[in-house]
Amino acid sequence: MGYIAVKGGKDAIENAEKYLEFQRLKGASDDLSIGQIKDQLYLAVDRIMSEGSLYAPELAALAFKQAAGDTLEASFILRAYRTTKPRVGYSLPCDTKKMKVIRRISAAFKDIPGGQILGPTSDYTLKLLDFGLEEADNAKRKAELEKLLGDIVNYKDYEDIGELPRVIDMLRKEGLVIENKRTKQEDIFDITRESNVFPASRSASLQTMARGETGGLLLLAYSNVRGYGDIHPALGELRVGYVPVMITHPLTKEPYEIGKVKITEAEIIARFNVEGEKPKFSLGYGVCFGHNEVKAISMAILDRAMATSGAKHASNDQEFVLSHVDGIESMGFTIHWKLPHYVTFLSDLDRLRKAQEVSGK
Repeated sequence: MGYIAVKGGKDAIENAEKYLEFQRLKGASDDLSIGQIKDQLYLAVDRIMSEGSLYAPELAALAFKQAAGDTLEASFILRAYRTTKPRVGYSLPCDTKKMKVIRRISAAFKDIPGGQILGPTSDYTLKLLDFGLEEADNAKRKAELEKLLGDIVNYKDYEDIGELPRVIDMLRKEGLVIENKRTKQEDIFDITRESNVFPASRSASLQTMARGETGGLLLLAYSNVRGYGDIHPALGELRVGYVPVMITHPLTKEPYEIGKVKITEAEIIARFNVEGEKPKFSLGYGVCFGHNEVKAISMAILDRAMATSGAKHASNDQEFVLSHVDGIESMGFTIHWKLPHYVTFLSDLDRLRKAQEVSGK
């Protein structure tokens, strides 16, 4: 594709970049620190880490500041940075049963082993503006924090809760669930090293969705449960917490913990399957970096939806879903239309004029 050169283009581009930076810096407010963004806008930071496919809270906060709050642009910046880093090894498979839980609920069962742990959530609050937040006062903030902690009786840190059993395992013991037919495979597919091929393995599907754009996953999942699909899920279990990252120690060759990452994990229970075997519930699974319940639940719904044979709707079609949920790829292709397309459009314009001339209308 050819483009028409424009004189002065370099200066115009440089000035556009300066103007963008000016838009972020202008105004009388104090400059946002990376620590403020990481601590107080942590849900945005978690979303950027998930979609940028890199667990690095400080870098995600920096990208958010640089992008002036545009989470897609920030995710793009973070993933671009990720590609510059060498790969020094692989972590071992993570057992999420060992999660240090800060939130854990089930909408399918009232009483679950270990109990329902509501944790940090706005699910049960009214969606009203809190005008008290207009006044930024560190002393007031410290006093509010002390008051919150003082009101908590028998406060326990998340590390004291201990390991909690999986809710779905209760159904497994009774033989009431069927595992996803795409679960068994010899090797884990690495979508950062190889392009997806269809039909994609389940590991490739889950990886693609784990770094997919939250809104895109939500749209497709919502379309399925709303009637453009056949999944009507019950939330078996939702967990938010910290899981250990393990590697093989280079000297001892034994598993070694190098840190913890915060994740959100969801398992949904779909209607039972009666095709050619004893009726059982089917399952869907979702997991992502950070605290992002909408994404994990949407991912679990789509995981189950794509296991449906004979796709009739977009959300059941594996190739459709996995080819469109990556927000960075979608954004990149969409915004490329802002680049010059003078030659191709002039060609279309010439053909249209010729067609009208030939038609005589």
